[in-house]
Amino acid sequence: MFSHPETNVATWNLPLGSSVADLGSGSGHHVLALAAAVGEKGKVYAVDVQKDLLTKLKNQANEKGYHTVEVLWGDIEKIGGSKIADGILDGVLLSNIVFQVTERETLVREAVRILKQGGSICVIDWQDSFGGLGPQPSHIISKENITALLQQAGCVMDREFTPGEHHYGLIFKKS
Repeated sequence: MFSHPETNVATWNLPLGSSVADLGSGSGHHVLALAAAVGEKGKVYAVDVQKDLLTKLKNQANEKGYHTVEVLWGDIEKIGGSKIADGILDGVLLSNIVFQVTERETLVREAVRILKQGGSICVIDWQDSFGGLGPQPSHIISKENITALLQQAGCVMDREFTPGEHHYGLIFKKS
């Protein structure tokens, strides 16, 4: 019914050793799946504004032996707010975050800024409100709208996938 982190990360098909960030990582379900996927030579940045969630996530990652997870307190609605250097990542995940932010264009620009040329951005978000199960209808961002924002920021659509019954999944490449 809901999005499945392990399946989503497997579908993204990141190579071992990749460097990735989950912007708006929240409780970190995708972060842990990413850490498993990129392996010991990879790097996973978890960026969020909620310090308590980051602390909990770092503890969970350590308990599972994922020592390549780095938590960063940051504001992803500001350029430079992720605190990650320009052009160093192979992948950026935006999962269930686009509908929550007011500065969507800035979020997309920040994601593209930290991504290497040829790197990929995976977007997973709600398709609809589903009678109050998901976000308010006015907060939903359509596949078409997020695609337009990413294209304006210099990305091209790579593929689409189904991350769960109520979500859409899109993968873009930085051109």
